[in-house]
Amino acid sequence: MGPGNDTHISGFLLLGLSEDPEVQLPIFGLFLSMYLITVFGNLLIILAISSDSHLHTFMYFFLTNLSFVDICVTSTIIPKMLVNIQTQSKVITYTGCIGQICFSLLFAGWDDFLLAVMAYDRFMAICHPLHYTVIMNPRLCGLLALLSWIMSVLNSSLQSLMLLQLSFCSEVEIPHFFCELHQMIQLVCSDTFLNNTVIYISVMVLAGGPLAGILYSYSKIISSIIRISSAEGKYKAFSTCASHLLVVSLFYCTVLGVYLSSAVTQSSYGSTIASVMYMVVTPMLNPFIYSLRNKDIKEALIRFFRRATIKGTIVLVVKKCLGCRAQSHDF
Repeated sequence: MGPGNDTHISGFLLLGLSEDPEVQLPIFGLFLSMYLITVFGNLLIILAISSDSHLHTFMYFFLTNLSFVDICVTSTIIPKMLVNIQTQSKVITYTGCIGQICFSLLFAGWDDFLLAVMAYDRFMAICHPLHYTVIMNPRLCGLLALLSWIMSVLNSSLQSLMLLQLSFCSEVEIPHFFCELHQMIQLVCSDTFLNNTVIYISVMVLAGGPLAGILYSYSKIISSIIRISSAEGKYKAFSTCASHLLVVSLFYCTVLGVYLSSAVTQSSYGSTIASVMYMVVTPMLNPFIYSLRNKDIKEALIRFFRRATIKGTIVLVVKKCLGCRAQSHDF
């Protein structure tokens, strides 16, 4: 296609991770497996925390929100990718593409803010333990979660509405496995200066702000841990934030990888691989990180499975008794 101008494009072509037909089936199997692990893993975290009164604390309240966001962010992009591979189609509608951009920005931004809020929670718990329950009250925690949601909605709505005002060229191939904002901007024929400016400002404010808060919180946490005299006390304090620190490292390293690879090398393939890491791999790993490194979560999961097994056994016994009673009435 030539580089014409079309303000009424009906859809785009997602080129995916590879155009080689021989690797489509392995890619389908890999991403389907990762998607199912992400959904069920994070859903188990949510159910375990919700059903266990011992975990009804502010730290696990934010972890529940994080698990919900991880399910949503992968559900925004992977199902469409799997459908396209299964149907051997690369098409995504214009509305579907804008929707992917809107919701991926929404949930990625919410994820970012939640990580910052969780860092603040650990900062208060370790650096100000005597005032923790007073400051981190239910009202403040609910307000922090609500503000995170509102800021993410405002950013995704602004970026999506500004994208809707642009006219696209007739070249509609997107070298990515989902509609990513930077890739979409490159397909625009009209002036994108304002869009690029808003993108860079939002990155600095909405990503740089939470990152600065996380770095400040952990600098204070580390200095407080160093001042603890006993080795056991240091280990106990560090263990309460080790899982979160690992999740933060995974998220920001991969997000920075996307922007650095696209800015330095201009390689769409490198940006795509980095996007896989923070949009797919990181949400999949989060349940394992929190369950394997957190004793409370492991015990809650054991209790949850134990209760589920007991309930399942009771249901089977009741069904069997009802079946026997029905057979006796027949005779």
